[in-house]
Amino acid sequence: MITGYKPVASLAAAVFSFMIVSPASALEIAQAETTQPTQGQAGSKGPDAAISDQKIEAFAVAYLQVDKVRQEYSAKIEATSDATAKKDLENEASKKMVEAVQASPAISIEEYSAILTAAQSDPAVAKKVQAKLQDTAPSQQ
Repeated sequence: MITGYKPVASLAAAVFSFMIVSPASALEIAQAETTQPTQGQAGSKGPDAAISDQKIEAFAVAYLQVDKVRQEYSAKIEATSDATAKKDLENEASKKMVEAVQASPAISIEEYSAILTAAQSDPAVAKKVQAKLQDTAPSQQ
């Protein structure tokens, strides 16, 4: 579907950024790359007003799956010296990260990107996400 291309491309760029930089920096990059598609989604009450606990939980589950992909491919990319092979692995990793979010029935690509952006710009959302990640991580292991 062409209508979903831009959010998927934004998510791919956002999640791939986790492979190259620290999570805090990746959130900054993700915010810059996903701001335009998500600007219309924020209500007048601010970004965290519209994010339910269920969506935060769904985000945490999806994020942990994305992080598994990031860890797997990060090691492969670092061990590869050929530039073309690295680029191929980076593209494959981006695709797998998007698929990890799409496989989660409780959250869409757009919602994932919006929460990622909100967590970067709003400390209250970041705190909620971090708490949910800590609660969710042990059950995902």
